[in-house]
Amino acid sequence: MVATLDDTKRNAIAVKLASIKALQQLVIENEQSLLTQGLDAEIGDRIRNFIKDDEKNLGILETVIGQYGIQAEPKKNVTQFIEKARELFKGSELSLYEKVSQHELLKHQVVMSGLIVHKAAQKVGADVLLAIGPLNTINFENRAHQEQLKGILEILGVRELTGQDADQGIWARVQDAMAAVSGVVGSAVTQTSDKSDLNIQDVIRLDHNKVNTLFTELLQSDNPQKIQEYFGQIYKDLTAHAEAEEEVVYPRVRPFYGQDDTQELFDEQAEMKRVLEQIKAISPSSSEFKDKVKQLMDAVGDHIRQEESTMFAAIRNNLSTEQTEQLATEFKAAKTRIQEKLGVVSESNV
Repeated sequence: MVATLDDTKRNAIAVKLASIKALQQLVIENEQSLLTQGLDAEIGDRIRNFIKDDEKNLGILETVIGQYGIQAEPKKNVTQFIEKARELFKGSELSLYEKVSQHELLKHQVVMSGLIVHKAAQKVGADVLLAIGPLNTINFENRAHQEQLKGILEILGVRELTGQDADQGIWARVQDAMAAVSGVVGSAVTQTSDKSDLNIQDVIRLDHNKVNTLFTELLQSDNPQKIQEYFGQIYKDLTAHAEAEEEVVYPRVRPFYGQDDTQELFDEQAEMKRVLEQIKAISPSSSEFKDKVKQLMDAVGDHIRQEESTMFAAIRNNLSTEQTEQLATEFKAAKTRIQEKLGVVSESNV
């Protein structure tokens, strides 16, 4: 079996990412529930904005998991926590203030989990750090939401205790706090567009960048075990990427990209798979191993240049923004299914 890079560390990060996704889904459920609690107009508008951000961020998180390349299940204790939190939030035991307070703590949990994954990725490998890079956007926006929730809590808390409204100047203090968030989370950039997801060009380019990083790491290493581990990740990433493109992307672009050009992409990937199997059978300590990897890297590089120039141009000229985002969603779903088929699903108790 082809090895993957630092399996224990990678699988632990995969489980953490799966747990973050489950918590992010709970965040959206909670916010949708809060909108039924009789909030005033200003607070209701802010919660609706949260939902819009959180739904975008869920799409980004799914992209990150696909880029990472390991499909996992959340830890069992996280799943159990979510079940209990869902029941408590939908019940009548908590006041509105208490529900928002618990929601702010949930946001904090998601932020800290995201920051931990980012720091852990720095210790595992450059390709991992690249794959989880978009997670910074989620970290930043959840942290910004936390600050706004503190303002909402002050208003609701004073109202619950006194029946009167708090000083609305809290919002000014919230804005000051949000301005300092980037210093805590890092140089993340929030999403400012109305895009509901990355488009297909974005997602394919992320895959290309990651495999190029893996090639660089492999060729720079002199450790046979590390070389084998890097190749294991290349093998799995390229296989999942190629099969998802062949299933979802190439049939969609064939009518406007052309039969001949589309077939060329199929043929290039068939050759790539053949070379992958050849390398898999060679000892990583052999000089032939790196020679074959360089041959594969050159072939993949030519393939990438064709896709990112002519195919991407054809997509821009023939598909709407909504269509390219939908194609990205379908591509990510196919890649997730293929990654699971390749046997890279982690156990939830890792």
